[in-house]
Amino acid sequence: MSPSTLPAADAALIKVEPRFAPLVHAFGPCTIGGRSPRPHFEALARSIAYQQLAGRAASTIWGRVRALVPGRFVPEAVLALKEEQLRGAGLSGAKTASIRDLALKVSAGEVPLARIGRLDDEQIIERLVVVRGIGRWTAEMFLMFQLGRLDVWPAGDYGVRKGFSVVSGIDPIPTEREMAAHGERFAPYRSVAAWYCWRVLDGEAAAAAE
Repeated sequence: MSPSTLPAADAALIKVEPRFAPLVHAFGPCTIGGRSPRPHFEALARSIAYQQLAGRAASTIWGRVRALVPGRFVPEAVLALKEEQLRGAGLSGAKTASIRDLALKVSAGEVPLARIGRLDDEQIIERLVVVRGIGRWTAEMFLMFQLGRLDVWPAGDYGVRKGFSVVSGIDPIPTEREMAAHGERFAPYRSVAAWYCWRVLDGEAAAAAE
């Protein structure tokens, strides 16, 4: 990705919806873009651990899980752990089962991660959702924050929907189906639009705390 890609994305977003301009000024530039240095398997396991938890609690639990594997966090190392060890680190039974299922499927080649970045978005989602505990939302987060894909629109994400309603002045908050339609005009930079929708909620929370 060239250094000019994200400024161009911001400019295109503002052209389509001028109400994004204050957000770009306040929170930009968008940080999505480029591949994460974290290995894919570790990124997916981490995303499972983080599901439905506040950031600090999730970070603490993941830190304990990661500490169980002193070297590279690979499927074989996870499968060598006992379920009691993962539960003892703070993972729920469901998340323990999900991470172990991820390890089993990656190890068996059912979920090939080595060249997954060569596939298109929908192909990647199809491959990831076969893992217990990984749904479309988790796969979309992988596309955005692990692979740096710029045209992902997580229409089912409540934060994106709520943030979009604030930006666009739409009330009530759009449904998932309505959001899918709204997102079309932001292609090929829908990930960037979603990122700013999240940021507007961050700004509202900060203002409320003052």
